[in-house]
Amino acid sequence: MNDYAPKLGNMAVLQDRYNREVHPEWRTRGYAYYRAVWIECAELLDHFGWKWWKRQDANLEQVRLEVVDIWHFGLSDLLRAGQLDQALADRMTARSAPAPGADLRGAAEALALATLRARAFDVDAFVDLMNAVPMSLDELHDLYIGKNVLNAFRQAHGYRDGTYVKTWDGREDNEHLSEIARSLDAALPSYADDLKAALEARYAALT
Repeated sequence: MNDYAPKLGNMAVLQDRYNREVHPEWRTRGYAYYRAVWIECAELLDHFGWKWWKRQDANLEQVRLEVVDIWHFGLSDLLRAGQLDQALADRMTARSAPAPGADLRGAAEALALATLRARAFDVDAFVDLMNAVPMSLDELHDLYIGKNVLNAFRQAHGYRDGTYVKTWDGREDNEHLSEIARSLDAALPSYADDLKAALEARYAALT
């Protein structure tokens, strides 16, 4: 069994760094991360499709990015609660078993329900959602790095004061992120810097 703890630790460092940019004392502000989780579950379903009265085509690329958005808030909740450790890494690894064809809508609703009941992030329900996508823990890590770079990019370009332009040339920045990420090697140590540079160049050209 691969040890996921180093990747979990890497994501924790990046999330803490980003959260401190939002507010230096984020751990004591009482932010309702659980609320953000269930709302992101609804956004995920919008990308996957749930409306029976109209045609909807699942956008699995955006579904995966919504999973990563959920993880940002879940990771923040786990960090604040002091629950990130080897045992959590082992638990996630043991539960991870991608299951194509599983009930993704049901898994998203189960995560939302568990989160609302406990007002806290439910790791098991989250991994079950990943399995239903399907999405591996390694994919979660690589996509998280990309979205973390985008979140920091947004903050640096006026996201907090409302001056950031989220739609570039008719497409949301998430879509541009996915396109750029496919052209880069996530295994390279320079991946985060390469992604940031590519985002900067495209943003300057299209907005």
